Amino acid sequence: MIKTTLRSSTHPLAAYIEQLKTGGGLVPDRPENVLEVVGILKSYGVVLEAYYKNLLYIAEHQFLELFPFFKYFNGEVSPAKLLRHWWHDRINFEYAEYCMKAMFWHGGGGLDAYLDSPEFRTRAQSVIQAKVQGNWLISGLNQLFPEFLPEQVRQFTYYSALGQFWRVMSEIFLTLSDHYDQGKIESIPQVVAHIQAGLVAAATLPITYAVTVRGQVYDIIPESVGLTFLPDTAVPYVEAVFFRGTPFLGTVSYNAQANQISPDPSRFNYGALYADPLPIGGAGIPPTLLMQDMRHFLPEYLHQVYRQNLRGEDDLRVQICQSFQKSMFCVTTAAILGLAPYPLDTADPEQQQANQSYFEQWMDRFLSSRLEDVQA
Repeated sequence: MIKTTLRSSTHPLAAYIEQLKTGGGLVPDRPENVLEVVGILKSYGVVLEAYYKNLLYIAEHQFLELFPFFKYFNGEVSPAKLLRHWWHDRINFEYAEYCMKAMFWHGGGGLDAYLDSPEFRTRAQSVIQAKVQGNWLISGLNQLFPEFLPEQVRQFTYYSALGQFWRVMSEIFLTLSDHYDQGKIESIPQVVAHIQAGLVAAATLPITYAVTVRGQVYDIIPESVGLTFLPDTAVPYVEAVFFRGTPFLGTVSYNAQANQISPDPSRFNYGALYADPLPIGGAGIPPTLLMQDMRHFLPEYLHQVYRQNLRGEDDLRVQICQSFQKSMFCVTTAAILGLAPYPLDTADPEQQQANQSYFEQWMDRFLSSRLEDVQA
């Protein structure tokens, strides 16, 4: 237990701050929660592997293609695969694009700043000129709408950046599952510590992006720009997907006069930590696609838990979403602890106060989240 000279916090979620200070998690440390979190992250890791490979394929091989009919096929088009695609017997890569577009729209971090820089514009124009050469359609489009193709290059950059981020996270989650199977993971704090260690180890990995046009390689994000994994992809991802998200079509009115959507995107609370699991399975709810994908890769021990619930398989997507939400609070815990300004066991009163303020700022974000719900 950490001794502190600070007076007790009056924050409504002060109990969670104390848990974080002692290295605990935001999810109760119970065996059933460990099983649930590790099991769902095993499934999520498999799905993320498919997602990141497709995002990187699109970024590198579908670059500035106006009609990318087969972008979800990863270059392997066959009649059988096409039929499975039409029958929706496939991974729903649309959800990966939803997350990419949420990051692209909300921005944040060094990547967002770089995409507005003169250096990026120069590099983008260079690759655009190479791409439009000899193509009267795309060349004419570029002349009519000179900002259209640079904006597309920005979007393809996010395809690549999210793919690189998910490649790391997929490995972290699959390794977590392996350690659980080996008996090395037995508690929620150990789950959090594993994820935190993975984030720290990857923190300075460079984020780069290059495409090949007519046999020549064009660096869109060279390593010299200095973009790295943690501040430029991980933190913006947590902000865009865990917290803000985007309003789900069919659940709120986009009519400005209805005032159902805040005009300030920083006040959005449509992210994974706020989502009500019950609408999962409804049209227009993007996480439905993710839950559908994860149901195919559930480890048997977790699937068995779901079968024993009152509704059994009838509300499987809802149960998966509830487990997924618990796991995302564990991932968020790892991010919070990893980004703390000072060591949790510091004896310096000023550093303790700085940590206290830091944790309270996070708790402010959780006031309207489903933090209380995942305690049950």
